[in-house]
Amino acid sequence: MSPDPRFFDTLSPLSVADLAALTGGEVVRDSGQSIARVAPLSVAGPHAVGFLGDRKFVDALRATRAGCVLVPAGAVNAAPAGCSVITTRTPQAAWAAASVALHRPVRLDPISAAAACEDETVRLAPGVVIGQDARIGRGTEIGANTVIGPGVQIGRDCVVGPNVSIGYALIGDRVKLYAGVRIGEAGFGAAGGVAGPVDVPQLGRVILQDGVTVGANTCIDRGAFDDTVIGENTKIDNLVMIAHNCVIGRNCLIAGHAGISGSVVVGDGVIFGGKAGVGDHIRIGEGARVAAGAGVLADIPAGETWSGYPAKPIRQFLRETIWVSRQVARKGARTDD
Repeated sequence: MSPDPRFFDTLSPLSVADLAALTGGEVVRDSGQSIARVAPLSVAGPHAVGFLGDRKFVDALRATRAGCVLVPAGAVNAAPAGCSVITTRTPQAAWAAASVALHRPVRLDPISAAAACEDETVRLAPGVVIGQDARIGRGTEIGANTVIGPGVQIGRDCVVGPNVSIGYALIGDRVKLYAGVRIGEAGFGAAGGVAGPVDVPQLGRVILQDGVTVGANTCIDRGAFDDTVIGENTKIDNLVMIAHNCVIGRNCLIAGHAGISGSVVVGDGVIFGGKAGVGDHIRIGEGARVAAGAGVLADIPAGETWSGYPAKPIRQFLRETIWVSRQVARKGARTDD
């Protein structure tokens, strides 16, 4: 599994020794594979390099089919037989360096409207820039000064506002992106390196399914390796942040200033109030509701309504709020006496 070639060029492969020299690691075992790509342990193949950044993923290391792994010294024995092993104190930072050496985002070389548009019903306002191999479907309108990156696919009857940027994205039919939307920017990925934090290249995509609406100045980051997905007919307000690898279901409503951290999975029909925040790797069940201003730090079962910070079932939140208010009132009354 490689990054999508519409968005990323894959560069010349490296030997295990070259990879160790590049990352500052030490070769413990070299099985002779050439390394052509990076990938997570769970999907890496014989010519890919993966890494172990946390002991909780040691089972994935034992089961990986990666040709090479970057691991701390204490995890060498968990690497499968036949897999090349490089030890390093900073496996994720080393993997980031390998990503830069093996994969490069396709550069933006503008093409003509005729090369990108399905037919003459596509309307482009002044200042639109379109990258090579991008495609825009019939009846779609693109606002002034919008930038559509290389390889981006936009469906039919979409409306894209002015000053929008779209990269690393596949967009369905009847999608609306209002002014200033940012689709496909790099997710917030950083790893601790020897000299301090380093950026981890983001090699995934954004997929917006049919009928999605995205409000002004909202940001939806591309995945770190897997995709960020927004389900069919979901409606997103202005100034919302959706981080890398999130999967949002169908028919969801997300109000303004909500923030959803990386790798959150949201079921169909979920509603988020304004300024709701969700921690990373959390699952929110189908039909759940997150109240305005709530801070979600645990999974929410399907159909439940949660409120507060940290968020909890709304009846529990209200009972606790009333109890605290009564305690404060009683203390105030005793003080007055």
